[in-house]
Amino acid sequence: MSDNRLVIAISSRALFDLDESHHIYEEQGTEAYCQYQVEHEDIPLKPGAAYSLVKKLLSLNDKIKGVAKVEIILLSRNSTDTGLRIFNSIQHHKLDITRAVFTSGSSPYRYVAPFKANLFLSTSPEDVRKALDAGIAAATILPSNVGDNSEKSQLRIAFDGDAVLFSDESERIYKEKGLQAFTDNEQKTAKDPLSDGPFKNFLIALNHLQKEFPNDEHSPIRTALVTARSAPAHERVIRTLRAWGIRIDEAIFLGGLDKGAFLKSFGADIFFDDQQGHCDSAREHVATGHVPHGVANENK
Repeated sequence: MSDNRLVIAISSRALFDLDESHHIYEEQGTEAYCQYQVEHEDIPLKPGAAYSLVKKLLSLNDKIKGVAKVEIILLSRNSTDTGLRIFNSIQHHKLDITRAVFTSGSSPYRYVAPFKANLFLSTSPEDVRKALDAGIAAATILPSNVGDNSEKSQLRIAFDGDAVLFSDESERIYKEKGLQAFTDNEQKTAKDPLSDGPFKNFLIALNHLQKEFPNDEHSPIRTALVTARSAPAHERVIRTLRAWGIRIDEAIFLGGLDKGAFLKSFGADIFFDDQQGHCDSAREHVATGHVPHGVANENK
């Protein structure tokens, strides 16, 4: 991206809690849904799973002099008529979101690329898969019991490694041949950088944004790699990030331990992982995005 902005496209159901109105749509149909939204268009929607993330991202613009470096794009399956409640809610919550697409039921993912978004967040696994297939970082925002933590000023984003930041080449060996073959391969190729995963470019864009701030504990952005890997499989990961010129503030090598408690300790505003089991653990503690990519998601 030529201007080094961070652009994130997000669905209305990821940003706001639309569960009640969605139930009406599923049980009573489109007409009843539209009527409900119009009748309630002056009642602000409550925050959704990605609300705190969006609020913290937008607040970064207040900390940067000059042109805004973060933009949030709303992509919604609502119509322009029912979308009025979405915009009213955006204004109520004082979110600086001005660009939006309303598709009246069709998939909005096709607008992610024209907006040059670095990341697409949605509650629709189908839309997310389409975006990933198009080479765009994307994740399905999962339901969680995590409340609004936007009062904590530092933005914290955590990533899994294999099949998220990196390709699934090593994970595929583990799945097909077992732990020993995986370990042997990682030792043999320790100095060979891993291939790109779907979230590499998003992390690069996030790094560009981090460089607007001091590289210390007072930076408003902090990142973490939270991986099931352990020594000796750590070396290849470290060397890959070094080869990419990417800064990761914290690296947690868990050797197969449950990730949820560690993500809570890190204080992640969102965590991205390709494996459903890790996501289920994480979403008990933090907002979580499932990345349906790689060998763990084949034939699903």
